[in-house]
Amino acid sequence: MSLFNARSAGTIYKQELLRAFRTALQSILAPVLTTSLYFVVFGAAIGGQMQHGMDGVNYGAFIVPGLLLLTLLGESTSNASFGIYMPRFTGAIYELLSAPVGVAETLAGFVGAAATKSLILAAIILTTATLFVDYTIVHPFYALGFILLVSASFSLFGFILGIWADSFEKLSVVPMLILMPLTFLGGTFYSIDMLPQPWRTVALANPVVYLVNGLRWTFYGKSDVSIWLSLGLTLAFLAACVALIAFIFRTGWRLRN
Repeated sequence: MSLFNARSAGTIYKQELLRAFRTALQSILAPVLTTSLYFVVFGAAIGGQMQHGMDGVNYGAFIVPGLLLLTLLGESTSNASFGIYMPRFTGAIYELLSAPVGVAETLAGFVGAAATKSLILAAIILTTATLFVDYTIVHPFYALGFILLVSASFSLFGFILGIWADSFEKLSVVPMLILMPLTFLGGTFYSIDMLPQPWRTVALANPVVYLVNGLRWTFYGKSDVSIWLSLGLTLAFLAACVALIAFIFRTGWRLRN
């Protein structure tokens, strides 16, 4: 038997993607429409009143990375959490645990599908943004790599959330009451350099600040914090999620109970 069963991982991956496309109206169209409204309200209405833009960048273009990240965090987390929660809710998780499917195959299927859907949304949003603002990506390969890293990290985080949650209400607690406020307060619509002290120092305690600025640097070569600090913290978060998932599967926490 091979160390990695590609057929098992592919089956889970395909099933999760098909589930997402069956609810395309809610899972794909809704986020795109919401992001488009942000471009209209903030980019066109408010940005039109800002003659000098933000950090030398047109305001509508300035908010593109933040809005993209807002969608990536929410959708990656929600997709992965719902994907693993449903087998737990229906009891199908026991069939998966008893089958010859390892941790790597399970993660590749569930997390890979959630990350793929997030990347599809990211591509649609970036394409839609061209209808509202004129933006450029200074470092396209770094941007792609950073988007992949964020999608994978928060899909892993969503997988953990789906195992932790014991009700549908808990699935929405973290994305709606924690991630979304942190993203809005993380420099999505403004530069944290605009904040007076001590609020700028307080803002630096928000982990989403480093994600927003990391992605913004790949677009415009400018950020409020070091790109290396943003990259290091994102990789550390990814490693922490992998370690926690390894612990969950080793102990069977909330999987076999």
